[in-house]
Amino acid sequence: MNDLASVLRPIETARGLPGRCYTEASALDEERRRIFGRGWFCIAFASDLAAPGDLMPVDAMGTALLLVRTGEGDIRCFHNVCRHRGVRLVDEPQRGRTAVRCPYHSWTYDLEGRLRATPHIGGVGRHEAPGFCKGDRGLVPVRAAMWLDMVFADLSGAAPALEDWLAPLLARWRHFPLARYRPADTEPIRLRLEANWKLAVENYCEAYHLPWIHPELNRISPLADHYPIVGAAFSGQGSHCYAARGELPAAGDRPLAEYVALYPNLLLGAHMDHFFAMRLDPLAPDLTAEDARLWCLEAAAGAPAYAGARDRLRARWQDVFGEDVGVVERMQQGRRSPAFDGGCFSPVMDGPSHAFHRWAADRLGAPEPA
Repeated sequence: MNDLASVLRPIETARGLPGRCYTEASALDEERRRIFGRGWFCIAFASDLAAPGDLMPVDAMGTALLLVRTGEGDIRCFHNVCRHRGVRLVDEPQRGRTAVRCPYHSWTYDLEGRLRATPHIGGVGRHEAPGFCKGDRGLVPVRAAMWLDMVFADLSGAAPALEDWLAPLLARWRHFPLARYRPADTEPIRLRLEANWKLAVENYCEAYHLPWIHPELNRISPLADHYPIVGAAFSGQGSHCYAARGELPAAGDRPLAEYVALYPNLLLGAHMDHFFAMRLDPLAPDLTAEDARLWCLEAAAGAPAYAGARDRLRARWQDVFGEDVGVVERMQQGRRSPAFDGGCFSPVMDGPSHAFHRWAADRLGAPEPA
């Protein structure tokens, strides 16, 4: 792991993460333990469980989880495994359930995870057994919390409260109408990258590539008007001149937009008239699923009068996100070259990307550089 030490150097002399961090299965396994296994990360969007009784299985970096919308409308998260013989309980999303039933021996749990039925456990027709306590065999819970429509999990159970972890970003974004955003009535934007998840993060963090990869976006929000953003658990870039199209209601007329990666796997975009979040799902060292959702102000999120504007907004961001796919995949291809030594950074343009590299290297146990 000593090849990580150079990442922690000052940006002028630092290298990026070595190629093996993008190509080797063992590196992804290490990230499961030391990055995704030790703090909050986004596992789903709550609007996918819209009604009580909705169930949704989630593969969270190799850990099988189950999200449940309870009868009271709360979302609970459990390990997706029966406490009897370890069967995966739910394979596909389900709607309108009042319980979770194991397909193997029909052990049944309520939506709060309590074990309610154990058919024939004591013999045919005997549904109780001496010494067996249902209260000890409920589904194993996973710490989960929500922000806006995003569901976060903490597999360690030891991270700070979600609101405390988010506090620095929310303080920064106090000028954006976060409390007024509502999930927009649009289809998700879903993409698959034949590239490592970290490349999607570091590409998103910087605006340096705008003139060449996003010429239309650069016209609306020119590179010269961008500025870097670096926090303890996020980094990215903002624009003093995001020329909104004016089709959706906005909270004021400031032409401000900020785009940050909330480590490890959320790409967020805040504007005065809309908000988006893209969740990254690492599937393999060289394969990442992207799932993006839009929010608008409450008056426009679902109103029929704004349906066309919402659709055009979605189409615009789908085009922008799609423009990144080719170059990110080419970075992945380059990571396999023996000539790649981690690369270097522009001290002026790449600060937010270097901040992400430092954050990841630190969590992977990088020693201080000599």
